[in-house]
Order: sequence, then structure tokens, then C-alpha cells
Amino acid sequence: MTSPSNFATHEVFNQPPALEGYNLFTSDRVLAETVEREGAGDAAASLTAFGAKLGTAEVIDLGRQANTYLPVLKSFDRFGHRTDRVEFHPSYHQLMALSVEQGLQGSPWEHLLTGGQPQPGAVVARLAGTYMMTQIEAGHGCPITMTNAAVPALLFQHDLAKEWVPRILSRKYDGRFIPAKEKTGVTFGMGMTEKQGGTDVRANTTVAEPVGAGGPGAEYRVTGHKWFFSAPMCDAFLVLAQAPGGLSCFLMPRFTPDGEVNPIRIQRLKEKVGNRSNASSEVEFQAASAWLIGEEGRGVRNIIEMATYTRLDCAVATAGMMRQAVAQAVHHCSYRTVFQKKLIDQPLMANVLADLALETEAATALSFRVARSFDRAESNEQEAAFRRIMTPVAKYWVCKRAPNLAYEAMECLGGNGYVEEGIAGRIYREMPVNAIWEGSGNVMCLDVLRALSREPDALNVVIDELETSRGANRAFDGALDALKDAFTDLAGLEGRSRQIVEMMAKLEAGAILIRHAPEYVSDAYCATRLGREWGDIYGTLPAGVDQRAILERARAVR
Repeated sequence: MTSPSNFATHEVFNQPPALEGYNLFTSDRVLAETVEREGAGDAAASLTAFGAKLGTAEVIDLGRQANTYLPVLKSFDRFGHRTDRVEFHPSYHQLMALSVEQGLQGSPWEHLLTGGQPQPGAVVARLAGTYMMTQIEAGHGCPITMTNAAVPALLFQHDLAKEWVPRILSRKYDGRFIPAKEKTGVTFGMGMTEKQGGTDVRANTTVAEPVGAGGPGAEYRVTGHKWFFSAPMCDAFLVLAQAPGGLSCFLMPRFTPDGEVNPIRIQRLKEKVGNRSNASSEVEFQAASAWLIGEEGRGVRNIIEMATYTRLDCAVATAGMMRQAVAQAVHHCSYRTVFQKKLIDQPLMANVLADLALETEAATALSFRVARSFDRAESNEQEAAFRRIMTPVAKYWVCKRAPNLAYEAMECLGGNGYVEEGIAGRIYREMPVNAIWEGSGNVMCLDVLRALSREPDALNVVIDELETSRGANRAFDGALDALKDAFTDLAGLEGRSRQIVEMMAKLEAGAILIRHAPEYVSDAYCATRLGREWGDIYGTLPAGVDQRAILERARAVR
């Protein structure tokens, strides 16, 4: 009788082992150095433990599961009653629990529970955790990000903050669909855009009518719709609606104070390119109960506090995905043999990988420098000015650079990168969302110009920091002079704003690398991104760049 093994046609070899069983923090030299440099060195032990947990095969596979078994809308129960609920796979809830346990939903605000001072480096520490977690699964990070960002907006209304902030800061995730007062912890979402307006939220048509006299903290009834309403199973949302006094910001809970489900009607879930584990929806409000935050007519000012924090998360999370894309590519090429040599030892592939690693280190440096300004803005006006200018700069540039980097990293894996079993394709699909969410590229450029028009002196804060790196690299010095010249010609500034914001981002990244990275990193970055020794795509590093050293610095060591 013929054995089934006799029909085996080949054995599996020349395939890399899965990148798992490693510590996402200690294996990442750039991240560890960045955390120390930007003021969160005291969090190293916590981040090390978190990085070890995330690198296990079991947790990595949760990310796959959450993007395989997608959220499902349950509009009605089996008897025909309206339910407006979304069901998630258990893997999604496990990922949420891991993020909340680490404090990614609000740890920088924990001092509010005691009335003390913020923990030094708290924003950087939280974002280092976010940087790692997004490498495992990015979609569930949407409600995590919004929950953290809701706190500064809630602080405009003390009575609402007193009720809701302690619930946000609980490190016990509770995914049950019950009133917030019965839960061990809550999450927040947001609803800003509508069909007809998009970015132009002042064109919103959703209406809020006061139940009584109205005013700060008062109850209103909100009727209208939201075109993008992310994470509709959150416990509460910050929404914009037209009150009698103008566009205003409201807190809208999923349940009313008497325990009834608030009439937030989920029309459908969006079928998105990426970000699939996260349920984004279209909703209608049918006289839904909501409470005014601050004064009527100040909605944009109030919710922009939330958007400022989510924009920072967009930059850092994108840099984290860039890191994972490069780590996967370097890992694959370190094992795969082609033409009698490891792929990583092939000169052209080494050039591509080193170029991707340079881009990722610069994105990490830039986004975490901005994170440090969030930690220090309250006590340092220069840092506050830096934050106002450089948050949209970082969000714009890091998110713009990421999709093509993800594609190039995927190509390094060949066909293995283009199948759903691996993480490379998921990262590629995920990359565009952070460029679009919370303000597209044009919006970020216009925000930079608006900030500079309101505070012209803020530009000097940025320029002065860049000047501290002058003299170490000729390409950097020339680019800095060009940036300063760009601001002397005010004609057509808006039309040139993409070039200007790009220069600001690359110069800030270059300045940080000059001061803190090895010379072989900073010289290569400045020569290519700020000089003329580079092509239009990755893998065109000039002769003389120490590619081997750059790749060794980027390798995820298990």
C-alpha cells in the first residue's frame, strides 16, 4: 500500500521563521534611545514588560484574528426590537484589554485623580506603548486614541469631567453594553463630519435644542447625522451640532441617565480599505440626549483639543507601523537566500532596506520630539509654541511618507508580502487612514499657516531649535537657509505650503539625528533627504553610506 508520504513533492526550506517571541521594546534600539532622550526613561521597565507581552506568538495572532473576523452590525434582535449594536470577535476585546491595562487610553491624565502634577514624560511613555501596540494591531487603537484625547476636551466642562474622567482612567477594560455608571471603565468616540461638509464642520446641519434654559453642562436633544462615526460601541462621544448660539460641542452617551439606550441609530458600517477591525459607521441621531461642553458657539475650539491629541497619535502610530514593516522586511531578508547569498547581503536589497530604516528612524525621532512638547507645554511657553506648529507638521509628513514605505517593505518579501497570512499587507492597507483621519494633508498645511499667522513668533521657536544643529552638515545648513528664505516671500504662501511643511519636517528630523543619532545615520539622512544625492524612490542611497551599520541598528533582535 502506498503511504501518503510517498506523494510528498517537496520539503519546505529557505523560508524565514515567523518574527515572534521577541521584545518589541528591547529589540528596538531606536525606540529605547528615543524614550530615554525624550524624558520617559523611568518608564523603561514597564515598556520592557509590555514589549515582551506584545511579541508573543499568541498576542501577534490576536491581530490577525481581529482583522479576519470583522465587526458585524446587529440592528435588531430576533424579535424585531431595535438594538444598534456591533459585535466584535473576542480577539478585539483582548487587544482592547491589553491596551487599557497598559494605560494607553489615558495614563498621562492620571494625576487628575489625585490633584497632583503630571508625571514627567507621561505622554512620551504612553506613546511608546502605542508605537509598539500599533505594530500588533492598529484598528482597535482608534477608540483607545479617542478616549485619551477626550480628556482635555472634557476639562472645559468641570461637572462632566468630574463624572467621566475617573471612568476613562480606569485600567480595567469593560466591553459590556450597559450604562457607563455600571461599568469598570469606559471608552470615548467622536462624531464631527457630515455628508455635505467633511472637513468643513461649520457646514454641519445636525441641530441641538436645549431641554430647558440651556448653557454649559445642560442637556440638549440632538437630531441629525454623522457620516463617519468611529467605534460606535464606545460608551460616550464628543459630537458637534448647531445649537442656538452656533456650532457647539456635546457629550453624547450611549445610554441616558435613566438607563435607556440613547437613540443613536447605526445606519451601516463602513467597508474600508484598511482599519477593518475597527467599526466605523454612519449614524442618525433621533433627538439623542447630549450635554453641552463649554459655551454655545465654541464647538470647534473645544473639540480641537481632542483633535490635537489624536493628530499626535496619528504620527506616532504611523511611525510604529513603519517600524514593523521594516522589521518584517529585514527579518525576511536576513533568512532568505537568493543567488547563493542572503537577500540582505545583496547590494541592491541592502540599499533598499537601509533607506527604509533611515526613513523610519527619522519619523520616530520627529514624532516623539513633538510628543515631548506635549509633556512640557503647560509649564514652558516655547514648548507650547513648538507643539502648536509642529504637531500638524509631523502628522502631515510622517503619514505622507508611510504608504510608499509600506509598499517597498512589502515588495522586499516578494509574494509572501502580498498574502493575507502575513502582516505586511495589513500594514499597507492601514497606512492611508492616519493621513486622512483628523485632517488630510492640505488641512495640516493650512493649520500650520493659521498657527503661524496667529503667533508669528512661534516660527522663531522652531527656527531657533533648528539652528542648534547648524554647522555639522552642509546639506542641513543649506536646507535651513532655504526654509528661512521661503518665509521671506509671503506671496502665494498657501500654494507653496506643502513644500514648506515638508522642509520643516525633514529639517527637524535631521536636526534631531545630527544631535543624537550615530553620524552614519545623520549624514546619510541629510545627504538624501536634505541634499541632492537621492532618487525619487527608496533604494537610491549614494555610495559611502554605511548601509550595514544602518541595517544592524534597525534589526529586531530576538
